[in-house]
Amino acid sequence: MKRTDHNGTLRLSDAGRTVTLVGWVSKRRSFGSLVFIDLRDRSGICQIVFDETIAEQVKDVRSEYILQVTGTVQARKDPNPKMATGEIEVLASEVNIVNTAETSPITIADDSDTSEDVRLKYRYLDLRRKPLQDNLILRHRIQMTARRVLDEEGFVEVSTPILARSTPEGARDYLVPSRIYNGRFWALPQSPQIYKQLLMIAGMERYFQIARCFRDEDLRADRQPEFTQIDIEMSFAEEDDIFRVVEKLMRAIFLETKGIELPEAFQRLTWDECMRLYGSDKPDLRFGNEIRNITPLFEQTEFQVFRSVIDNGGEINALHFSNIADQYSRKALDKLQDFLKSGFKAKALAYLKQENGVLSGSIAKPLSEAEKEAIQREFDLKDNDIVFVIADKASISRTALGALRVRIGHEQNLIDRSAYKFLWVTDFPMFEYSEEEQRWVAAHHPFTAPKAEDEDKLFTDQEHCSSRAYDLVLNGYELLSGSIRIHDQELQEKVFEAIGLTMEQAKEKFGFFLEAFRYGTPPHGGVGIGLERLTMVLSGTENIRDVVAFPTTNSSLDLMSESPNYVDDAQLEILGIEVSESTTESK
Repeated sequence: MKRTDHNGTLRLSDAGRTVTLVGWVSKRRSFGSLVFIDLRDRSGICQIVFDETIAEQVKDVRSEYILQVTGTVQARKDPNPKMATGEIEVLASEVNIVNTAETSPITIADDSDTSEDVRLKYRYLDLRRKPLQDNLILRHRIQMTARRVLDEEGFVEVSTPILARSTPEGARDYLVPSRIYNGRFWALPQSPQIYKQLLMIAGMERYFQIARCFRDEDLRADRQPEFTQIDIEMSFAEEDDIFRVVEKLMRAIFLETKGIELPEAFQRLTWDECMRLYGSDKPDLRFGNEIRNITPLFEQTEFQVFRSVIDNGGEINALHFSNIADQYSRKALDKLQDFLKSGFKAKALAYLKQENGVLSGSIAKPLSEAEKEAIQREFDLKDNDIVFVIADKASISRTALGALRVRIGHEQNLIDRSAYKFLWVTDFPMFEYSEEEQRWVAAHHPFTAPKAEDEDKLFTDQEHCSSRAYDLVLNGYELLSGSIRIHDQELQEKVFEAIGLTMEQAKEKFGFFLEAFRYGTPPHGGVGIGLERLTMVLSGTENIRDVVAFPTTNSSLDLMSESPNYVDDAQLEILGIEVSESTTESK
């Protein structure tokens, strides 16, 4: 089909040219003998004018009809500064109605007022909206930049299997039954972790892949059951080597997609420092208001609540905000209290406000004058300042105040929306305790190396054993996770033992992988960068579905294709599978 130009590319310099455009009708307006149509393609919108000599041919045209139009570019008498093509229009001389369209069930506009569920059901129509198309194009540019930069750094793109062995040591696997071997199952990979480590053993040295990954886990606004990561692995690499490559990659992506120059090196904090200062391992650094441990101010306190917490090894932590105390009435404070009690296990949120140099609030009376003066000095309090205090176990106090910090940061517009603050979080815990399994499990995955100085804690002090795992955080989002891997067979066996796996059990789960360790495994490490999450931050949306072509709902349903769906008994019989009656009662 003939097409000389893309609609959104025409400018005043094109005036006088004869062009042929194609696209969908975005709007149609009729003024007597003149008809104006906004014709949309992927590049944008161009206004087409149909005068009395041709207007009759488009009298029945409606939104979303597809037209092919030939005409002359001319300057508009009434320029529209909101449109990229707002200085010109095309005076049509020929028109061909390529296809008709029924009335759209959704509003196809930048700011659609159609509910999300309806838009997801008609996703192919929703994707005609420019913001979503821009997001997908942005995602494409990120991928192309990643391929170029990693190629320059000597990485080789290698595809790893989608049908793999189930290794249920982490999130739940999606299982795929085998027709040939009834009763056996593949698993869709949660990541290419084992395969990329095998590629290091194979001598590839530098690997990357834009990999599809699958995790059967509870969903949130920034997660989908299937996702994409820019997967990287390097042999003979320490943390600094990996950080350098990732920082170069991020600088290129931000410069080429947004025109933003990032610093040469990103800030670093240990996991322990993050939890102490921000109550989170993915802190938003676009504003301050760090958590302060004020326990030393109350070493001699007679306030029984604080005394009990200190005697039981807990912490008294606080957050200070300037000049907002008058915005937090008793009702607003009760809402904050409920927020922290219900979601973060905090027993109570205390507060102090300063007015006319005097402190008032929920704990003003039981504190001594000396203790109140110490708080005023600690935070250099001014009138209309407020201090939030939580006394509890250290983990609860920090986490709760970390959540409160983010909430107030949003409520009070303390966050610089134009800023991009990267942070490497290092030295993550090696283990975490699973209440469900009543044992210590790998916090990252069981192939993560412990810190050399903590290897003696693998069996004696698992709670305080640190790993060589790291995350890259951007504006409060975990952008990637990675680690230096174990390359020593003896150390790998110790880690399996530390999480309660005998060598027999480990071989049953990872036998082929452990076998490879016997043939010269190089030191290596890597990362998996969440492509959707990176695109989400760059596009300015807070919903990951806005950067996925065909996403699912929060309940993991594809409303467009109505999947997952039931299959007939004949298909199940071939696979050797029976479905229990309780499972099919809702059919």
